[in-house]
Amino acid sequence: MNNPNKNQGKTLLGILIALSFSHMFNDALQSVISASYPVIKDNLSLSFAQIGLITLIYQISASVFQPMMGLYLDKRPNPWFLPIGMCFTFSGLVLLAFANYLFMVFPAVCMVGIGSSILHPEASRLTSMASGGKRGLAQSIFQVGGNFGGALGPLLAALVIAPYGQRNIALVALIAVIAIICMIPICRWYNFMIKKARLRSRNRSAVFMEQPPLPRGKTIFALAILLILIFSKYVYMASLTSYYTFFLIEKFGVTVQNSQFFLFIFLVATALGTILGGPLGDKIGRKYVIWISILGVAPFTLAMPHLGLAGTSILSFIIGLILASAFPTIVVYAQELLPNKLGLISGLFFGLAFGIAGIASAVLGGVADRHGIEFVYHICAYMPLLGLVTLCLPDINKK
Repeated sequence: MNNPNKNQGKTLLGILIALSFSHMFNDALQSVISASYPVIKDNLSLSFAQIGLITLIYQISASVFQPMMGLYLDKRPNPWFLPIGMCFTFSGLVLLAFANYLFMVFPAVCMVGIGSSILHPEASRLTSMASGGKRGLAQSIFQVGGNFGGALGPLLAALVIAPYGQRNIALVALIAVIAIICMIPICRWYNFMIKKARLRSRNRSAVFMEQPPLPRGKTIFALAILLILIFSKYVYMASLTSYYTFFLIEKFGVTVQNSQFFLFIFLVATALGTILGGPLGDKIGRKYVIWISILGVAPFTLAMPHLGLAGTSILSFIIGLILASAFPTIVVYAQELLPNKLGLISGLFFGLAFGIAGIASAVLGGVADRHGIEFVYHICAYMPLLGLVTLCLPDINKK
C-alpha cells in the first residue's frame, strides 16, 4: 500500500488545526505542573532538589512510554487512543490538586506524563499523514499548538492557581473535557483512514511504507547527531522551563505571580519560533534551519545571565524564538530518515526531549541547592555550542 501523503495530494488543514488544538490543550495542562512549582514548593516545604525529582518522575513517565506507544500504534492503529491519553492527564491533575504529601505528588505527575506519552507520538504521526507532503509546515502547525499550550500553563497558574491555591489545579483540569471534544473529528477521520487501509491490504502497517533516503549506517549516524542536538536544546530549555521563575525571584525580587508572566513571554516566543521552523525547513533545507536555531542562539544564552530584568526578559524572548524553530525541523528530518516508522520516531524524539528535560531538571535542581540558581544559568549558557555537530548532518531534503 502507498504512503498516505502521496495519495492525499493536499494538506488536510482542518485535521491539522484540530490536532494543533488538541496539542495546545494537552500541553497547557502538562505545563501547569512546572508552573505550579512555586505554590507546591511553599505548600509542601520542598527543596530545589525535590522539585527536580518531581520533574524527573514526570519526564521519565512521559519519555519512556512515548517510543513504546509510537511503535505499538505503528503496528496496531487505534483511533481512540488520543482521548484515552487525555483521561490520564485529567486524573493526574485532579490528584495533584489534592496532594498533601510529596509521595502523593509522584503518582499524580506520573499519570500526567503517561497522558503525554500517548498523545505526542500518535498525534505527530497523524500530522504527517494529514500533511499532503508538506511535513515541515504540518509539523509546525501541530507543534505551535503545543507551544501556545505550554505558554498558557504559566498564565493559568498566575491567574487561577497562584492567587487561590493548589486546589484550583482541579479547576484547570476541566480543560481536558474540551480537549476530548476537540479530538472527536480527528478520531472519526482516523477511523475512516484505518478502514480504507484495511480494504486495500491486510497489512495495516503498510500504509506507512516508504523507501528510506540513506543506507542504514548513515541513517544511524544522522540519528545520533540529531540526538546530540536534542540533548543540547533540552538541557538549556530545562533551565528555563523549570527554574526561570526562581531565577527571576531570587535575582530581581519579582513576585511569584509576576514571574509567571515573564515565563509566559518566553513560552510565547517558543510558539512563534515553532511556526517559523517547519516551513523554513521545507523551503531552504532542514539542516540549515537546525544549524541556525541551535548554534545561532549561543550569543544570547551567554549574555543573558549578565543583564538586568529588562534585558533578561528581552533575551529570553529572542532565545525562545530562535531555539524553538529547531524541534519541528529535527522531528521531520528524523521522520524522513525512517518514513515507515513515523510513530516510533515521533515517540523517540518527543520522549527523549521529555527524558533529557527531566534528568537535566533533577541535576540542575541539585546544582541550584549547592551553588545558587544564578550559577545554573552560567553553566547552561554553553549548551547551544553543541550545535556545531550539525556540520556532520547529510542534506536529505527533496525538492
